[in-house]
Amino acid sequence: MRDALRGLPHEVAGALLVGGTEKLRGDDDYGVPVVHELEEALARFAPEVAVDLSDEPVLGPRERFRLASRILARGIAYEGPDFSLRPPEFQPFEPPSLAVIGTGKRMGKTAVTGYVARLLAEKHDLVVVSMGRGGPAEPQVAEVSPTVDDLLELSRGGAHAASDYLETAALAGVPTIGCRRAGGGLAGATWATNLFEGMQKALARDPALVVFDGSGAAVPPVDTGARILVAGAHQDPELVTGYLNAYRILISDLVVLTMAEEGSDYQGVAAAIGEVKEIPVVATVLRPRPVESVEGKQVAFFTTAQPDAAGLLEQHLLDAHGAAAVTLSCNLSDRKELRRDLDEADADVYLVEIKAAAIDVVCEAAKERNVELVFADNDVLPVPGQPDLGRELRDLAEGVMAPTAEAVA
Repeated sequence: MRDALRGLPHEVAGALLVGGTEKLRGDDDYGVPVVHELEEALARFAPEVAVDLSDEPVLGPRERFRLASRILARGIAYEGPDFSLRPPEFQPFEPPSLAVIGTGKRMGKTAVTGYVARLLAEKHDLVVVSMGRGGPAEPQVAEVSPTVDDLLELSRGGAHAASDYLETAALAGVPTIGCRRAGGGLAGATWATNLFEGMQKALARDPALVVFDGSGAAVPPVDTGARILVAGAHQDPELVTGYLNAYRILISDLVVLTMAEEGSDYQGVAAAIGEVKEIPVVATVLRPRPVESVEGKQVAFFTTAQPDAAGLLEQHLLDAHGAAAVTLSCNLSDRKELRRDLDEADADVYLVEIKAAAIDVVCEAAKERNVELVFADNDVLPVPGQPDLGRELRDLAEGVMAPTAEAVA
């Protein structure tokens, strides 16, 4: 170990001993100061990079990723003999801001962003900056809620008319700036994004609060005042807290667990998150909410939800929204199967989420067949016994806005 430390291409300030002492006699000299706790090592040595010279059985893959997450969350690079992990770089951003990030795709992150925007817009002048794989080449501002015809015009012009920013603008009714990204690293960094140009458009509006919407597991590269992490209660706890998802937990201030249906192990997932960081966790379910009444009508609902949730969603539309009958397609992301479902649909109304092939397939079919089309939003509903999500979000917003209020005073 002493020889390995001497051979590193870095100036070694000190070492953290993580174990493997069974072959040592004690009072061993490593040629550098040695400590036994990570926090002491970071405070005492103030490193720019942590080099991992451990191995099995002292640190296995799970333990190494957990250690890497803790180090990356402090803005320090982490590397070993055959890997190098760099902490994502976050651009300074002065106005009060929140970010909504996720552990992956199809977690309901955009639904949570829309809920956050609607809730906080009741009291604050806010703008959403959305980063999506299908975002525009130049950041675009959706000032007002786009209509079906607006989205069809965009689609026919070659744009992705179901991009997250258009969904948020249409359903949350707040100004939304659409940006794009490509690639996503293990810790959430993007390979390419025009979010920085979108940030300038947000600054020009001088909002009281800015909400940044991540993309899949990619994290907006902005130093926001707080972050909300969206994870799925249906995910394996080892996935939610493992790999570099532990890093996402560590840089967040609130976790929203979606899809916490009856029978899911949301308590187990929440407990695993608590082992990584003491952080508020709210378990929720997502339920469709038509933006226009479907009462008494035969509804064909097109969604990206998992097929095993179909029965719950159908029943919710019958019970909560008075639909006369509901048929449901979970193939909104599969154009071939979606077209087959459309051909078989016998409905008064096509109810559709603004995702995937919603505009270029479902909306176009509704126009051709003269079938009424209604957009579906998703309500984010805490399960019984969970904390008040609205209160948690308001407290978070007030916390990031407090420094600004104090500065003005």
